[in-house]
Amino acid sequence: MIEITESAARVIARQLQKAGHPEGGLRVAVKAGGCSGYSYVFDMAEGPRETDAVFEGPGGVRVYVDPRSLRLLDGTRLDFDEHNMLATTFTLSNPHAKASCGCGTSFSV
Repeated sequence: MIEITESAARVIARQLQKAGHPEGGLRVAVKAGGCSGYSYVFDMAEGPRETDAVFEGPGGVRVYVDPRSLRLLDGTRLDFDEHNMLATTFTLSNPHAKASCGCGTSFSV
């Protein structure tokens, strides 16, 4: 399960509108790489892939996660600090991450 905060849901909805995919969702994935071993990847998508897990948040926004990434993201809280002028990305509180780098987009398990 992926928990989506109100703040993240507002940003997802705004970004989907801008991308012209108001009925789509945010794809969250994990790829090998980054300074800690794994990196988070975010992308606006028109819809889920056939094998994606789909999570719904406030206002009906959706997050799509592929099965391989879900193993490393299950139980994660997706947030966005709309009041921090320096933060320009989503933040993830991932219970599987044992360490993360200073930029917050890379982690190890």
